[in-house]
Amino acid sequence: MNKNTVLGWATFIMIVVGLGLIALGAFRYNEIAGWGFASVGLGFFAIAWVFNALKGRV
Repeated sequence: MNKNTVLGWATFIMIVVGLGLIALGAFRYNEIAGWGFASVGLGFFAIAWVFNALKGRV
């Protein structure tokens, strides 16, 4: 596996974890904690976007 493949897998895994955190915030925790889970999920999406942008440049 080269560096681009590793970044591709990292992007995919971070998107899955981000979706899981947003789903936990939306469906499992209806209180204030749900907002925290959803915002951390959005943070995972932002980091995955950076990893995707780095593919081909590293």
